[in-house]
Amino acid sequence: MSEVFYAYHVVTEKPMYLGQHIVFDDKHHSGVYKRVMDKLDIVKDIYKAPQKYENTDLEHHVCVALRELAMEEVRKSEFPQYPSRLSCLYVSETLAESVQWADYFVNLGRPTFQIVKVKVTGKRFIGDATKCFDGTLSSEKNRILAKRYWENTENPSGKPSIKEFLVSGDIEVIEIVKEIQNV
Repeated sequence: MSEVFYAYHVVTEKPMYLGQHIVFDDKHHSGVYKRVMDKLDIVKDIYKAPQKYENTDLEHHVCVALRELAMEEVRKSEFPQYPSRLSCLYVSETLAESVQWADYFVNLGRPTFQIVKVKVTGKRFIGDATKCFDGTLSSEKNRILAKRYWENTENPSGKPSIKEFLVSGDIEVIEIVKEIQNV
């Protein structure tokens, strides 16, 4: 079920423009989707023969693919009301939060162009990024950890929570709030 709400987005890929629409749904995916799908063959091989990989340091993007595929499997089967992490935009609830994220990205050296205000007609999920995990050789363990993420209960690790706000649907840029131009 779609709802209408407003949020802020730190623009890091390429500049956005007033009135721009972005659609994320089952047919329109993010860059994460492509990076994950590029690793699908190795993920299938890991699950088919995990013993081959037991004493191997898995490449970062393989660990991400193991996690994100488990996250998507659990979301589809148990939490379909939430946006897919493979077809979403990461946003902030407040301008202050988006300024913190923009400063973080700039300090990392990541190209950062703007902060925009968006109108979203779609789905949302506000979770805890500290519950993201490195994918493991065990599909069962990955599913358990993915379910913990989507259940969105208290963080048992004791780490301070890091808010992660995912949105999907029709996303319209309604205001260019701040130009950053850190490229």
